Amino acid sequence: MSRVFLFALTAALNPTLLAATTVMLLLPNPKRLLLGYLLGAYTTGISVGLAIEYWLHGSGVVSTTKHTVAPAVDITLGLLLLLVAFVVGTGRSSRRSARKSTGQPKKTPRWQRTLSRGTARSTYVVGLLLSFPGASYLAALTEIDKQNLTAAETVLTVIAVNIVMLVLLELPLIGYTIEPAWTSAAVERLKNWLARNGHRALVIGATLIGLALIARGAIQYAG
Repeated sequence: MSRVFLFALTAALNPTLLAATTVMLLLPNPKRLLLGYLLGAYTTGISVGLAIEYWLHGSGVVSTTKHTVAPAVDITLGLLLLLVAFVVGTGRSSRRSARKSTGQPKKTPRWQRTLSRGTARSTYVVGLLLSFPGASYLAALTEIDKQNLTAAETVLTVIAVNIVMLVLLELPLIGYTIEPAWTSAAVERLKNWLARNGHRALVIGATLIGLALIARGAIQYAG
């Protein structure tokens, strides 16, 4: 059973989830947005996980996805992140020069303006769409299947795995509930730090995560 939760912890290090959580923390009303995304992620993760456990595992779908589809997704996302790092890293100086020459103020990005108008309902939909099983979650489900659990135990274990897997969303929500003042202050410090260092952090983070995803996909293909 320990391997089940080890894979769940690995699944928690999801680059998409990390990016979404960071963006929502920087927007107005982050608690509402985080809660909507979390409920959507629970809906997809638990329902799809139970479906795989009860109906799909015996047909080999888990194994096939784990060794073919999931690695391809990892490698594709990794390449896209490397492209983002390259474009952002090489395009900043030209944009800065253009702003200086024209004297135009820096505009808020369109995606940020759009998300700023978001609601818990919209982030619920995003959570639904972005929370389909990855390789680590599929590995956790495979380990659950090996435990020969009862139906009730299987349901509880799948729910527990999803709770561990979505800890990046749960921790800020717990902070807003227990220590709202401290959490709000911490988020403000994060915003200030990103205002000063966000560009460099984006380039470095996208590069490291991209390389990690490509390496993970290659290892899964080789396995």
